Amino acid sequence: MTPAQLTRLLQEFLAEARSAVIFENGEEVFAFTEDSRSARYSISGDHGKCLLHLWSSERNLVRRIEEAQPKKDSLLLRALRFGQTKPVKLEIFRERDRRSPSVRKTSRSAYAHLLGRVLKRHFPELKASKLSISSNLEHSFSPVYCRGLLHRGRSSFAILGINDQESQSSIDAALTFGLLWLHHLRQREIRAVVEGLKLIVPQGTSGVLRERITCLDHSAAKFELYELDEREQSLSLMDCSDRGNIATKLVRAVDQPAARERFAASVEHVLALVPDAPRVAMSASSPAELSFRLHGLEFARARWEAGAQQITFGAGAHETALTAESEPLFRELAAHLFAARRADGERRDALFRMQPERWLESLVIENVCALDSEIDSQHVYSQVPAFSSSDRAMIDVLTLTRDGRLAVVELKADEDIHLPLQGLDYWSRVSWHHSRGEFQRFGYFQGQELSPQQPILFLVAPSLHIHPATDTLLRYISPEIDWTLVGIDERWRQEMKVVFRKRRSNLDLIGRLPLSA
Repeated sequence: MTPAQLTRLLQEFLAEARSAVIFENGEEVFAFTEDSRSARYSISGDHGKCLLHLWSSERNLVRRIEEAQPKKDSLLLRALRFGQTKPVKLEIFRERDRRSPSVRKTSRSAYAHLLGRVLKRHFPELKASKLSISSNLEHSFSPVYCRGLLHRGRSSFAILGINDQESQSSIDAALTFGLLWLHHLRQREIRAVVEGLKLIVPQGTSGVLRERITCLDHSAAKFELYELDEREQSLSLMDCSDRGNIATKLVRAVDQPAARERFAASVEHVLALVPDAPRVAMSASSPAELSFRLHGLEFARARWEAGAQQITFGAGAHETALTAESEPLFRELAAHLFAARRADGERRDALFRMQPERWLESLVIENVCALDSEIDSQHVYSQVPAFSSSDRAMIDVLTLTRDGRLAVVELKADEDIHLPLQGLDYWSRVSWHHSRGEFQRFGYFQGQELSPQQPILFLVAPSLHIHPATDTLLRYISPEIDWTLVGIDERWRQEMKVVFRKRRSNLDLIGRLPLSA
């Protein structure tokens, strides 16, 4: 096993994995996350050895890899620990949840029974229908969520809950499926008024959902968010009334020309090693780090460490120090990258498929006016960090209209049912910082007068990959939020061309419901 061979295998296996986990002899020893900065790996080798180094804020381990065997759902590595001759088995899985389907079903069934008891105790005046955990692909209902109906006379509420064995990403997604369940019941229950949605999530997990619910149209439906302590079987109603209490922190804008000048030596070194230097884009995420990208995919980075410039390379979570010994590996990987990551490249190649949204983002930055003629192409920022108490948000593209109005661009390269509500996450944070005058104070849009209007939200995806539920979800967004859904041509890698634009005014308003039965 050579370093180049192992690198290819890991890149291929991890290309579309968001939460891969590594087990050693059956015990979990390492986990990757969606934020590749928090968990990394490097590959090196000398004297016929191939070393895999894994590190994160929690773990740091090195193994010598002897053999790799791709399996249906995992990648099996035969490895050696330092100082030992008996091999160990490393197995990498793409998903963290390795429970069998039967175990997941049992857990969800038990939760449905528990939730039924809790609802009966906390809402004695309401009668609950039978709770369901069955899937329904036609209506995008997932077995991850337990759903039902609470009613009294002709008044009712949609119920959707999720148990504490599910992932945080599934919990954050609960509002999307809750809105679809609410909409389905309103169409189905012709004899009853479905007033709104009661959303129930595990204790201590509602941060993202509270932010999203504040951005909904509360005149169209009542929204109640509860946290459930499954051990105590108690419900706590969460306050979602204040849009001004979002816990978010804006990061200061980086002077890009100054950063490139500061890293001039590293820039010269990296560009001399790649086969097509003009195709490389460079951007600094901080004054102390410069990123090298090809169609949005970071393949090298330069940092100041201990008073000297250090260069590392690798795509995704891969990060290996560039030294005289590793330079041949970098040249080999760069040649593969530049051959694969092009508009007419091989679609089955991992480097072609990796991070498609970053590829789309790179094209939007080059021609942002293609999305809307009112956008000012002179002021465009990508991957703007806006941290919250619950996650590390990166706004895809932040720009301005010609009249100085902030514009938030959320991108999806593939079909994603969560596009509208994920767009709300970034819109709400931009709105919050804008209301406090922080963008210009933190170095954004220097010399430009910003409009006091609320930001406009652009939701962008290939036209044939916009999820059918998108229109339904958009109807529940607050009328205060001005959004535009932009469908682009499926061949966006060749040319980013807009197929249609749908603005808020294009949709019929959903009927206003009475606030009481």
